[in-house]
Amino acid sequence: MSPGWTLGWTWAKKEIIWAMMGAQATEQGDCAKFKLKIPHSCKRSPQVVDLLPGASFNMQYTNCCKGGVLTSWGQDPSGAIAAFQMGVGLSGRTNKTVKLPQDFKLLGPGAGYSCGPAKRVPSTVILTDDRRRKAQALMSWNVTCTYSQFLASKNPSCCVSLSTFYNDQVTACPTCACGCQNNATCVTKESKILKEAENNKTMKSDIIMTPKPLLQCTRHLCPVRVHWHIKDNYKDYWRVKIAIINFNYRMNYTQWGLVVQHPNLNNVTQVYSFEYMALLPYQAINDTGMFYGLKYYNDLLMEAGAKGNVQSEVLMKKDKNTFTLKQGWAFPRRVYFNGDECMLPPPDSYPFLPNSADRAGS
Repeated sequence: MSPGWTLGWTWAKKEIIWAMMGAQATEQGDCAKFKLKIPHSCKRSPQVVDLLPGASFNMQYTNCCKGGVLTSWGQDPSGAIAAFQMGVGLSGRTNKTVKLPQDFKLLGPGAGYSCGPAKRVPSTVILTDDRRRKAQALMSWNVTCTYSQFLASKNPSCCVSLSTFYNDQVTACPTCACGCQNNATCVTKESKILKEAENNKTMKSDIIMTPKPLLQCTRHLCPVRVHWHIKDNYKDYWRVKIAIINFNYRMNYTQWGLVVQHPNLNNVTQVYSFEYMALLPYQAINDTGMFYGLKYYNDLLMEAGAKGNVQSEVLMKKDKNTFTLKQGWAFPRRVYFNGDECMLPPPDSYPFLPNSADRAGS
C-alpha cells in the first residue's frame, strides 16, 4: 500500500544506471566525473521506487506507474505486477563479464521483508516489437523475498471483536492487543494534535517510510479492528456482518484485503458490498476465503473518522452436520488484515448462547 514498494541492491562492481523507464532511483549519487552525459544514478547501492500514475509517456514502461501500490494476485492480477527497465554500464570499460547484484532489499510500509541471494535462471527470450524475431538476454536471475509479520513488528497490527444477535454482550478486542507502548502517542477526538493533523493532510514523510501513526485512544490500541457480528439465524442459512474500522488518523489502506478462516466458508451463498474469493490451501478443505473492496467503491479504507470504516454482510448456507451456535463455533478461527494475523479474544470471553435458546434453530 502507499507509499509503496522500494527495491534496493548492491552492484557487484562499479556499475552505474545510465537511464531508467518505469521507475527511478531515489538518489543520483556522486556523478561528478561525468561531464557530458550525466547518468541517472551512480550509487553503489541504489534504491528504486515506482513512478506515480500520470508519469509522462516517454518515461513509462509496461506495468509501471502505480505509485508503488500492488494488489494481491487474487484481487487484480494486472495490478499485482510492477516492472521497470534500466540501462546499466560500468563506469570504466563495458566489455567485462556481468556479475549478479547482491544484498537485495524489498522495503515497504512496515518493512518485514527478507530477500535471498540472486540465482541464475535460463536467459529470458525477448520478442522484437514486430514479434518476428527473438532475442536472448545476456543473463537472467530471480530473487525471492519473503514477508514476516514478526520482522515487521513485535506486536499485532489488528484485532478482532465479536457480537451476536442472541446476546447483548460484546466481546471487545483484548486490552493492549497491539502493544501498550502506543498509549503515550494516542489521541482523543478532542485533541489539539488531531485538529492540527486534520488541517495539515500533506504531512512530510520519508520517501520510503510511512507516516508516524497517530492512533485514536482505545483499549486495544490497534490501528485496525475487525468486527464479526452474527446477525441472523434462518432455517437453512445464517448471516454475518463484517466491519473493518481504521483507528489511524494518518493512514489510508489502499486495496485492502481481509482473509478469514471458518469451516462454513465452503457454503458462502452471497456477499454484499465486498468481493469474495475462496482460497484453497488444501484441496479437500475449503475453509479460508479472502474479502476485499469493490473497485472505486470501498477498496480504500479511509483514515480514522466518520468514513474510516467499511462493512459487508455474508450469507452462508448451513452445513447440517456441523453448524451450531454453541461454544463459539460460529466465530472465525483466524483473521488476517493485509497479510498480518489479527489478535482474537480468548475463547472463554465469547458471547455465550442463552440456556433457553431453541436447540432446533441452532
